[in-house]
Amino acid sequence: MGPGPRERLASGVSAPSEREIRVYAIVRSGGRQHKVAVGDIVEVDKISTAKVGDTVELSTLLVVDGDAVTSDPWVLAGIKVTAEVVDHHKGAKIDILRYKNKTGYRRRQGHRQQYTAIKVTGIPAAAK
Repeated sequence: MGPGPRERLASGVSAPSEREIRVYAIVRSGGRQHKVAVGDIVEVDKISTAKVGDTVELSTLLVVDGDAVTSDPWVLAGIKVTAEVVDHHKGAKIDILRYKNKTGYRRRQGHRQQYTAIKVTGIPAAAK
């Protein structure tokens, strides 16, 4: 008998025997937290000081390297995830409508959030 359904991929090639080690980090940017890995393009709040092509550093909250999870704030203080600015753009339009019944009060407002697209270029390993 050939390989079972779990061992065969859609293309007919056998799956790797060992689990692939994926390094990722939880970073903070603009008051939000993002899960990033090397090569990911992430949309964060606008970084006004950076131009397209610049390199930025993001503060790290957690690093996962295979089965090793680093969450110690003293170790993470020295780890900065590096990323390259790809683009500055606006998000989707949000319509804000205010209405009070029987008083003739109507207000209409729109908003488009400014975003920066960054591509993660490096996640340094934690010192052991």
